[in-house]
Amino acid sequence: MDDNATPLSPDELARRLTEVYDLVGPLYRRAQRGVEQGLAGDGVSVGVRAVLTLLHRGGPMTVPQMGRAQAISRQFVQRMVNDAAGRGLVESIPNPAHRRSSLIRLTDAGRRTITEVLDREHAVLRAVGGSLTGADVTACLRVLGEMLHALDHVDVD
Repeated sequence: MDDNATPLSPDELARRLTEVYDLVGPLYRRAQRGVEQGLAGDGVSVGVRAVLTLLHRGGPMTVPQMGRAQAISRQFVQRMVNDAAGRGLVESIPNPAHRRSSLIRLTDAGRRTITEVLDREHAVLRAVGGSLTGADVTACLRVLGEMLHALDHVDVD
């Protein structure tokens, strides 16, 4: 049997996942700086970009839902929503499921802004090399998803 197809022992898995964490930190920080540089012309912060992306992909959401989805505090999300609303990128609408927690949705300007941002980022990501396959990306997403799930108990508020 191929050694790459054999499940790792818990100790070996822990060692290998440490290698993933060692790459994820610098990757995240560089990506964040790159996003900040790309957003500079739009006047949109990384936090506002995250809110706009969530709403673009998931439709209207409450602030607590966005916080859970991004594993960040509701207070931070609320500040980003307030900033985005001040720029006319999002608006509050009534939430039929909860009177006191409004839904936040993109405005037309917000939809245009995030579409432009994502299009620019897509152009940059097209330059990723390494002859990566769909299976490679699927495996990466599976591993990172399992690592994130293992940290579900960590409180972000």
